Amino acid sequence: MVDKNNILIHEFIGLEVEIKKSTCRNLIGKKGRVVNETKNTIEIEGKDETKIIPKRSSTFRFHLPGGESADVEGRLIEYNPEDRPKRLMKYVRKVG
Repeated sequence: MVDKNNILIHEFIGLEVEIKKSTCRNLIGKKGRVVNETKNTIEIEGKDETKIIPKRSSTFRFHLPGGESADVEGRLIEYNPEDRPKRLMKYVRKVG
């Protein structure tokens, strides 16, 4: 089960997300569901549009199934989705 302590190693697709910080001001406050992820971007589908958000320059607030939310700096998750768990497991062990 995904929670605040292990969000970095879990799948983001399907989670609700909000952009909390970004160097691109027009992205701040955008909300939607994650529909795709690459090494450098997260694609979110909102009510009216789909946006591709660069990871490095953004901070994301993921809304988790249990009602919690977790803020994640994009530079920390700038890996291919399939590589992220094995690269970040050492950080999850320290936190959890």
